[in-house]
Amino acid sequence: MAIVELRHVGKRYPGSESLAVSDFNLVTKDGEFVVLVGPSGCGKTTTMRMIAGLEDHTEGDIFIGGVNVNGVAPRDRDIAMVFQSYALYPHMTVRENLGFSLKLKGHPKADVQKRVETVARILGIDKLLQRKPRELSGGQRQRVALGRAIVRQPKVFLMDEPLSNLDAKLRVGMRAEIIKLHRTLGVTTFYVTHDQTEAMTMGQRVVVLRDGRAQQIDTPNQLYQQPANRFVAGFIGTPAMNFLTATLGDGRAAGQGFSLSLDAAALRAAGNNQTLCVGVRPEHLHLAHDDASSRLTGTVEVVEPLGAVTLIQARVGGATLTAQIPPIERVSMGDTVTLSCDADRLYLFDPKTESLLKGITLQAAP
Repeated sequence: MAIVELRHVGKRYPGSESLAVSDFNLVTKDGEFVVLVGPSGCGKTTTMRMIAGLEDHTEGDIFIGGVNVNGVAPRDRDIAMVFQSYALYPHMTVRENLGFSLKLKGHPKADVQKRVETVARILGIDKLLQRKPRELSGGQRQRVALGRAIVRQPKVFLMDEPLSNLDAKLRVGMRAEIIKLHRTLGVTTFYVTHDQTEAMTMGQRVVVLRDGRAQQIDTPNQLYQQPANRFVAGFIGTPAMNFLTATLGDGRAAGQGFSLSLDAAALRAAGNNQTLCVGVRPEHLHLAHDDASSRLTGTVEVVEPLGAVTLIQARVGGATLTAQIPPIERVSMGDTVTLSCDADRLYLFDPKTESLLKGITLQAAP
């Protein structure tokens, strides 16, 4: 186990005017599970490859276990990587794949066998040790790839979208397996994904990246409740947050097709701004009652029944809003609906900087 620290780390590719990763700063806790998430091209895989030493960073310093690893070869950093592709040796059995790195390092045969069998039991592949990769399912191959990293007993695990080749159901199962595995092993882990659901369910802390810059580094709950800016707010949460451009006046934020009541905290946060970007999550929108103080009126364009909830998309003024309503509510495409949201569930963002002016604080259950 080890603490990993990145100080002002940056990466510029030859011939590029801009940095692929810019001024990245992070100090992990010992044994922490950190997820790097963001859209394609945001720098998450480049950051992980710099930690591994597979990419040279052009700025800053990287420390693993208190040791500066600038210029240290990947094989000497005591890290283990799990890639998007399983990268198993097709001519070797599962046992041979698991023990290959230990064999290369000259570990005694008895030690290799003990480690391989211990890891195989942990991952539930002990009955597959004599099979070759072509005889395994996708999930089994992914377990072997994980096992090959675990058997080395490294200081740090680096996982680059390891579940992207699996189907949806198997991904959910493997997410749970990796979480349990991390709890058992307690090894500092970096996990790269473009899937914000994966990030929120797996990470103890999550780094949200955009255009090579860390937008926010925080716990999943804080990212959801107190996003640093409009990008994080729109990226974290499924379905995504709705955004409206509103004009302030008489304690309300209004625009074409909507008028929202603001509470005292929102008015203080708005300050002297005459226009604001207002955010509201789909689960905080509901069909309005007659006495609703906030009203958004629009035409239903899409209805998605999901069993436990129904999602509707309604055109309100110039924006399309998504609302999550109970399945008992009967709504059809083409209907005119009026939605409402409680004032304390609104987010406010600066229209120029897009930084958060006001979020919400959800109280923990007693």
